[in-house]
Amino acid sequence: MDFNLTASMMCANYAHLADEVKQLEDGGIDSFHIDIMDGRFVPNFAMSLNDMNYIASATKKPLDVHLMVEHPYNVINLFLKGLRPGDTVYIHPEAEYHPSTTLQAIINAGMIPGIAINPGTSIETVMEMLVIVKKVLVMSVNPGNAGQMYLPYVGKKVKRLLAMKEDMDFEIHWDGACGADKIREFAPKGVDGFVLGTTLLFGKTKSYGEILKGIRELKF
Repeated sequence: MDFNLTASMMCANYAHLADEVKQLEDGGIDSFHIDIMDGRFVPNFAMSLNDMNYIASATKKPLDVHLMVEHPYNVINLFLKGLRPGDTVYIHPEAEYHPSTTLQAIINAGMIPGIAINPGTSIETVMEMLVIVKKVLVMSVNPGNAGQMYLPYVGKKVKRLLAMKEDMDFEIHWDGACGADKIREFAPKGVDGFVLGTTLLFGKTKSYGEILKGIRELKF
């Protein structure tokens, strides 16, 4: 079964970031997830533009940049110029006055446009955006901090999106509290990728390679 595994780099060991990137890459990670937080849209500060630029310089793997910031259009060019064609940029539609304009800027720069949907954001409020984007990042926890508890009602939202994704041509990616149980349940149903953080990947005794191999060998 083919699905994408992305490392949530806000959970990495920043005392050894170069080693973290190399070990994840050698271990078989598919891409690197960069959480940018401004302390306004979410009640936390996380990674920075400089963090993103360093990781982009340290790997040839794709980057998934998740902008948890107010009015991302005001800063989008700062991030786009540090990325490569084919990298993904997610915005939160409710953080922008005209999200379609920001998404178009992402498309014009040769990046993959995406939206992130908070647990409390209904599909109906982003329906028009689903026609534009190529990826939908479904938040199974409220954004802003690692290690939060899964919100079970998000599963119903994922199932609704799965019924729509083929006709509207977008991928679905899971972010938050992602354990092996979530991958076993939702990968066979068609979820295309999973963001891995402290629940499954970081802070464990096994190597990243062993963990990623074990995930890919899960029995479905």
